[in-house]
Amino acid sequence: MKKIMIKGFFFGISLFLVSSNLSFSQTPDSTLLLDELIQKVLEQNPELMASNKDWDASKTKISQVKALPDPTLGLNIMNLPVNSFALDQEPMTGKQVSLMQPFPFPGKLSLKGDIAKSESEIALHRYRELKNQLIKNTSQAYFDLYYIDQALATVANNQELLKEFVEIAETRYGVGKGTQPDVLRAQVALSKMIDQELKLLQQREAVQARINTLLNDPADSPLGKAVVMEPEPWTGKLQTLIQRADSSSPVLAAWKTAVKQSGQKVDLALKDRYPDFSVGVAYTQRNELQNGMQGYDFVSAMFNVKIPLFLNKKQNKKVQETQIRQSSIEYRYQNVANSIEQKLQQSLTDLEKNQRLLELYRTGIIPQAEESLESSIAGYQNDKVDFLSLLDSELTLFQFRLDYHRFLADYHKAIADIEALTGTEF
Repeated sequence: MKKIMIKGFFFGISLFLVSSNLSFSQTPDSTLLLDELIQKVLEQNPELMASNKDWDASKTKISQVKALPDPTLGLNIMNLPVNSFALDQEPMTGKQVSLMQPFPFPGKLSLKGDIAKSESEIALHRYRELKNQLIKNTSQAYFDLYYIDQALATVANNQELLKEFVEIAETRYGVGKGTQPDVLRAQVALSKMIDQELKLLQQREAVQARINTLLNDPADSPLGKAVVMEPEPWTGKLQTLIQRADSSSPVLAAWKTAVKQSGQKVDLALKDRYPDFSVGVAYTQRNELQNGMQGYDFVSAMFNVKIPLFLNKKQNKKVQETQIRQSSIEYRYQNVANSIEQKLQQSLTDLEKNQRLLELYRTGIIPQAEESLESSIAGYQNDKVDFLSLLDSELTLFQFRLDYHRFLADYHKAIADIEALTGTEF
């Protein structure tokens, strides 16, 4: 009976070594695909919808600022005598209707339209950047979900093995070939594995809530299991990524537009040194006078000019202000560009590190750990290896498998970072 149980144990170990994709009952059986998840986020995320509406609203402002100021309609009583308030007593008394139209100095309205158009372009780039960030955040949450799902699968399989370990230790102890500490070690290891499973399930609920928040769904809405492909060799270089960011990044595009807009504001401030003017017409109607004198109507024309009397204190200072702000925006743009370059370098370093670790674990560390476990099994079978060494070999392989899935998730998260920073998809 003991031999049959030991053979069953070793057969279970062999199955564990050749299979790494066994299912587990704590998570859904359905599959969650990243592309479909991203598409749903882009369709349902309220923040992205709000940003799109901001862009739509900004487009309506262009025609507003390019339009002439509203004319002024005047209804006046002219030269009314205070002794009688009669309209037919004095020859200069009359009822007047006037219309006054302001005209900004030529070029001002066009510049205001250009500034509003640039503001709309910035709103568009902000919308595109938010879209990029949502894709990145969704992708990274998805890869976190993938790691947790794989960790749960690995933990579930490891629990079955540890249950076998407990049975073997108890059996050997019962026939006098094992010790009670071996039984306790196996039971403690199994309890730790159950505790780790509970913690992973809590982490899955947290990641699930993150994704559902992006989807604008209830936080506890169930999600299927994430699936990630093995990575293709990465060959991208830093300078290539920097060039892509310069041409495609919405963040840099927004700052470039802001620099252009600051120049337009300087031009407008320079134009403000020249006077605006107004043109108006008025029609005055007069009554026949009390003395029988005929009252003829009047037509008047008006031309008003704003005098920049405080040019040095007002308009010239406005020019200085906009020029200083232009310099500030140029410096900020350069700082953002430098920051993106630094983040690209960091993400590329992380990606290459994880790529090397994946290769190392796949071709070296995990196969070696499997061989070590097989050796420990054989030694334990022949009473040449103690139970503690066997348990240590099994838990070491378990940890290496967890590390491999974490490196794989981090590899894809680094790619998501690079895609968001460059504004392109790889």
